[in-house]
Amino acid sequence: PFQLYFNPDLIFRKFQIWRLITNFLFFGPLGFSFFFNMIFLYRYCRMLEEGSFRGRTADFVFMFLFGGFLMTLFGLFASLFFLGQAFTIMLVYVWSRRNPYIRMNFFGLLNFQAPFLPWVLMGFSLLLGNSIIIDLLGIAVGHIYYFLEDVFPNQPGGKKLLLTPSFLKMVFDTPEEDPNYNPLPEDRPEHQPRDQDQNEQQHPQ
Repeated sequence: PFQLYFNPDLIFRKFQIWRLITNFLFFGPLGFSFFFNMIFLYRYCRMLEEGSFRGRTADFVFMFLFGGFLMTLFGLFASLFFLGQAFTIMLVYVWSRRNPYIRMNFFGLLNFQAPFLPWVLMGFSLLLGNSIIIDLLGIAVGHIYYFLEDVFPNQPGGKKLLLTPSFLKMVFDTPEEDPNYNPLPEDRPEHQPRDQDQNEQQHPQ
């Protein structure tokens, strides 16, 4: 881990640029906390990619870059060495705010709605003896992204401030449409029926 941790002095004076990335990839020694973080990282990264970011890979990557930049900026002032757990909490926070009505069950002990999940995870981390600073950082960055992306543009006088750079869209977004993709009702263009509905209209029983 000594070659991976976030150290501004080594990054800017000795040009060990890889530390800007590797500090997000270390989750501690093998153990319960390590596997817990890996499972949550995989699960919520996948659910975001297949849910609200489906067909918007460039926007998904931009969220990674925006969140990583803010965490690195805060890490300069808070002397944080590894930010992987904060990144995981950020993903959980964004997913939970975009799915507020989903009921969650935590180890069969607690039942709550999705927006409480980041706070439950923070309490669980505290029980494991970990510092909650990392969790609070992930929640804060997740909230900043959620507010700027989902809340502020819908306010009177608000506008979209987080604009995905065009070069990311050129790299990650492809114009081809998946013929098997059936969008959710709220994601479909207005008054556009599904293929099944169109077939039924063309071939009535």
